[in-house]
Amino acid sequence: MTKEFGDPVELAVGEHMVRVSNPDRPYFPAVGITKLDVVQHYISCGDGVMRALRERPTTLERWPGGVVEGARISTREGFKGEAFYQKRVPQGAPSYVETAHITFPSGRTADEVAPTHLAVVAWAAQLGTITFHPWPVRRSDVDHPDELRLDLDPQPGTDFRDAVLVAHEMRALLAELGMVGWPKTSGGRGVHVYVRIEPRWGFVDVRHAAIAVGRELERRLPGRVTTRWWKEERPVAVFLDYNQNARDRTIASAYSVRSKPHAPVSMPVRWEELDDVSPSDFTVRTAGPRFAEVGDLHAGIDDTGYDISTLLEWYERDERDLGLGDMPYPPDYPKMPGEPARVQPSRKRVDTTDE
Repeated sequence: MTKEFGDPVELAVGEHMVRVSNPDRPYFPAVGITKLDVVQHYISCGDGVMRALRERPTTLERWPGGVVEGARISTREGFKGEAFYQKRVPQGAPSYVETAHITFPSGRTADEVAPTHLAVVAWAAQLGTITFHPWPVRRSDVDHPDELRLDLDPQPGTDFRDAVLVAHEMRALLAELGMVGWPKTSGGRGVHVYVRIEPRWGFVDVRHAAIAVGRELERRLPGRVTTRWWKEERPVAVFLDYNQNARDRTIASAYSVRSKPHAPVSMPVRWEELDDVSPSDFTVRTAGPRFAEVGDLHAGIDDTGYDISTLLEWYERDERDLGLGDMPYPPDYPKMPGEPARVQPSRKRVDTTDE
């Protein structure tokens, strides 16, 4: 017999009613957070969540049984975990759930959830969605990103403080270009900085712009930041993951809960407070009260879309003058035009034939 976790709850979310079944189901048992707590978190940060997700094709990271000890997420074909990424709209979705038609790098297509109402977010959370992973495009134009995503990922031997140091240098670099970056914690050890851009370029160009930012940061902070894709080649530094700008690669949205035992939240922060905050400050329990106090710190992100032409000129300059061409794509991608051999350096075949 299936164990029930409380009677269903009906929540009024905007003009829609969302039914939450098993509201007392432990979603984060290590800290006593339930399914209803997660749904209410998203409602409490509603304006900010919708600013991050509105009309964006969004992959749902679903943990229907909760983030419990031993649970695993399906990350590759043939591996079945207790959690999974939902890239197609779930069957039986309410009529108010709208979609975007997207094309994956493989050429396959899908209709993916594209939130237009906060009720869509609450409904998805009721289905076990812990994290929302939006594409950097709107459903009106799914081939031209309007967001440059700069993901600072501390490597072994570095931590959040190292990512913050790099983020401040990135802010200065963007300011020189006349751009404004919007920071948030990743929900882990890293920092995400978003730049709203004009939707004039394809995914390849936007990815090249991210590479250009990373290479410039490598020059400005030698030994502190790296763009090397292969982990075995990375120094003890912060990795700027340029591939987060490739088609179908996504980052947890602002206000998204992350699938870690203490229920952290990817939280927008002021540049001025980056040095003082800790990623552990922001959880399902604390994010709503903070939002009620400070509002959405990304409220101005849509005010200006920036031109990335200078970054693309930097990319072309580095290719022309320094021989720095394109860099590897993720392993699940088809071979991309201009990409170097996607072979781990230690596995490259060494030719020992006498010349």
